[in-house]
Amino acid sequence: MAVTWVLKPEDVARIRFAFSPMWELVASLRTLQGPSRQSIHLPWLKAVRPRLAGLDLAELFALVPPNGYIADFITPPPDTPMPEFAAELDRVRSADPEQAGAEAAKIEGTDRAMIERFTADPEAGVARVAATLEAYWEACFSEFWPRVYGLLERDVLRRSRQLAQGGAHELFAALDPAVVWTGERLLIDRPWCEAGGLHGDGLVLVPSAFWGPAVAVMTAPYQSMLVYPVLGVGTLWEQGPPPAPGALAALIGRSRAQILLALADPTTTSALAARMALTPGAVSQHLGVLSDGGLAVGMRVGKQVVYRRTPTGDTLAGHA
Repeated sequence: MAVTWVLKPEDVARIRFAFSPMWELVASLRTLQGPSRQSIHLPWLKAVRPRLAGLDLAELFALVPPNGYIADFITPPPDTPMPEFAAELDRVRSADPEQAGAEAAKIEGTDRAMIERFTADPEAGVARVAATLEAYWEACFSEFWPRVYGLLERDVLRRSRQLAQGGAHELFAALDPAVVWTGERLLIDRPWCEAGGLHGDGLVLVPSAFWGPAVAVMTAPYQSMLVYPVLGVGTLWEQGPPPAPGALAALIGRSRAQILLALADPTTTSALAARMALTPGAVSQHLGVLSDGGLAVGMRVGKQVVYRRTPTGDTLAGHA
């Protein structure tokens, strides 16, 4: 069984990457309900468990069951590459009540009383869900978002480079075993069948740290979207920056050595600052020194500057 999408040349040309704090938040609800399916997130679970007592998540759990379909209005496809949570929450709040009610009615294997409460007055239900999502974000997720953001950002930069250098064939070949690109059709291994084309709006590819190990799809009436497990999720809850080997730290300083090692994947100043527990100003100063020394280089991607190691920096880090 598979989802089959026909991609016209204009669809391939409009492939874009984005990531979504709302998607991560909603996916984490499944992690709460089934910790064993994603044991990699146990450090996060241990941190947030005591905070759940003050939250009533019953309605969210009904709309986001441990398996199967979840109500799509809760996870609108990101409309910008790096949306803010507040903007995505506003989109949930403004969801069409009739559409939200129809989606809730499709959910199976969950608390029917909660579903019936929602479908009886979907306008009030949407407002309640948005308020609960906001409370859950503030209590259990916002402080961890910079760490998740950094991981997703590195994946998007890596995949964007693959798409630019090798086209759709190279991108999809490395995306996920469940995804196969034939040159015209995108075959996605999912537990239902669907065949058709995209809807003239291209395809959004969204990496996720909390969704997995399977991929997920969304389609009409929403923007066509494919969610795939992010690379490197095993490093997400590692404490602190990568270790700085003694010889390299002695040569260029501990913080600069840690930053140079972290630049194995292209990243931004803000993501490095969050990972290193340094101020953006301090990271920027260290990056300036590394750049002046020919060990790192910055390149503008949209409104941000992304840093990576140079071949000289790779050699130095490889011998550390």
